[in-house]
Amino acid sequence: MVCTKCEKKLSKLAAPDPFQSSSASIKEGSRKVGENKLLSRPGSSKNRFQPYQGKCKDCKQSVTQNKAKYCHGCAYKKGICSICGKQVLDTTGYVMSSK
Repeated sequence: MVCTKCEKKLSKLAAPDPFQSSSASIKEGSRKVGENKLLSRPGSSKNRFQPYQGKCKDCKQSVTQNKAKYCHGCAYKKGICSICGKQVLDTTGYVMSSK
């Protein structure tokens, strides 16, 4: 669960959309054959997903989103945004299991 403010912080796709690219950019030589776009971008090392970097504040399980504070399970149980921790959903009327 992510709030509307944090939707902009979600990770982007590594490969560019082939229908958005123009043939002029290919002719200029800016693209290389077999180039990994995720690794070749400037500043890509800070934007890359680090799978063992983030841990959930509650259960210490690794999170699946960059800059997330809570895993999906804990965020759903509490009804909070997994990135900023803001209350998104009122879970008082729901039957939530303790596991």
